[in-house]
Amino acid sequence: MSGHKLGRTTEDIKRELTAIFRELKDPRVNSCFLSIVRVEVTNDLSYCTVYISALEGLDQAKVAAKGLKSAQGFIRRELGLRLRLRHVPELIFTPTDSIEYSAEISRILHSLDIPHDEEDEDEIHHA
Repeated sequence: MSGHKLGRTTEDIKRELTAIFRELKDPRVNSCFLSIVRVEVTNDLSYCTVYISALEGLDQAKVAAKGLKSAQGFIRRELGLRLRLRHVPELIFTPTDSIEYSAEISRILHSLDIPHDEEDEDEIHHA
């Protein structure tokens, strides 16, 4: 499959998975703020690795991944209906702590006490 078509398919899968996740009734999935960080699909569309992260942290992402794994049949069927793929890839849900990590970096950056130069502020206001 060409790189452009594979990239488009990957984005379509990510978009539809996001919508499908919202419809799931499993409390392991819908009790947290879950985000799809990245989706990687093999060239032959046989496997799709979905990296998920929860705002509540890696432990919650692991719990959500278990819920998603148990709902995998439903998710694959929905994905096949929505995207009309000839072969719906096997889904592998991998928890990651990227949201938690990003939030921690943001907290650190905001906690830094960086003095502002008056000259820099003048340039900003006149630009």
